Amino acid sequence: MQYDFLIIGGGIVGLAIARELRARQPRASIAVLEKETELALHGSGRNSGVLHSGIYYPPSSLKARLCKAGSDLMSCYCRESGLPCKKLGKVIVPLREEADCQIDELYRRAVANGARVEILDEVQLHELEPSTRTASGRALYSPDTSVVDPRAVVQHLAFELKAHGIKVLTGREVRKIDIAAHVLKAGGETFSYGWLFNCAGLFADKIAHKFKVGMRYSILPFKGIYYRLSPESRVRCRGLIYPVPDLKVPFLGVHYTKKVDGSVYLGPTAVPAFGREHYQGFDGIVLSEAAEVLYYILNQYLSNRQGFRDFANQEAFRFLRRRFAEAARALTPELKQSDLIERGKVGIRAQLFDKEAKELVMDFVVERGDRSTHVLNAVSPAFTSSMSFAKYILDKERM
Repeated sequence: MQYDFLIIGGGIVGLAIARELRARQPRASIAVLEKETELALHGSGRNSGVLHSGIYYPPSSLKARLCKAGSDLMSCYCRESGLPCKKLGKVIVPLREEADCQIDELYRRAVANGARVEILDEVQLHELEPSTRTASGRALYSPDTSVVDPRAVVQHLAFELKAHGIKVLTGREVRKIDIAAHVLKAGGETFSYGWLFNCAGLFADKIAHKFKVGMRYSILPFKGIYYRLSPESRVRCRGLIYPVPDLKVPFLGVHYTKKVDGSVYLGPTAVPAFGREHYQGFDGIVLSEAAEVLYYILNQYLSNRQGFRDFANQEAFRFLRRRFAEAARALTPELKQSDLIERGKVGIRAQLFDKEAKELVMDFVVERGDRSTHVLNAVSPAFTSSMSFAKYILDKERM
């Protein structure tokens, strides 16, 4: 089968690129190849559903450029499609008094990135989130932060694409690519392409390396464990409650997220996974990947680049319920360990690692190969930014 455009990966970024391609090239033949038998089984479906407003990112970064615009586009898409989208707002609080200065830095970044924010005192914070504490008497408030149902978004987007003549093919794991011939084999079928977009998430680096692209990068998978807050808990969460993050690393810490159905989840952790799909127990462990993860994590720990040692010491035992509860209790002192139930939700972050710079990559990375574009670090806020990200990528490729 021959297509003008072939997209590897049926997650939110791949689908958003397909949607933008159809809008720009109505007559083009387009196919999306997803290795699983259904969509949204990995990063996109396990996403928190938060539409970030663009607070955390340095103004010169791609994340800063794309987040606010992406949030607006996704909110509009959900409204027009009849999908749930709730503007709940988010508070960000320092857990230590010495972290208070980060409130001012986040405020500066938010204003530069076009996000609407306010600095709250303790009284104002408790009016919004009565269970939450701040170590310094101040908090940052983002009134426009919203939540959506990520699985519903992915499924609706795929349905829409199919209605517009785009093939969304599941069970098509890419096995072999002939770069010179612009042909690949997936799911026992042969596909030829005019241009290929690699949006393979946790496996994007492996696809890129076949094109000799992004050779300095490898994906280090980090496991994010969540708990659900018991409805019987004394803790009240009206929106989203986040700690002030360590801005040297690309993780936001254990936080509270209220879903579109009203349930509240706490998480995620950020502990190394020993396989790209190592969600539970021993399932998904790949010895070669585990060895690579341990090698790079150990080197980061010893060198302490990006303050990684402090981060690792903080995260190391949060897979234990007691240590997880301690982290959450720093936000909401009334939380009891027994308030944490149904540890069923687990996600894996496809975090890119720069082997030359020896550091975790903080921004989106997009690289070009032979008739191909490779999206290599589609981590948060990639779901939020997906539609603006798609526009950016196609503008960059002049399509």
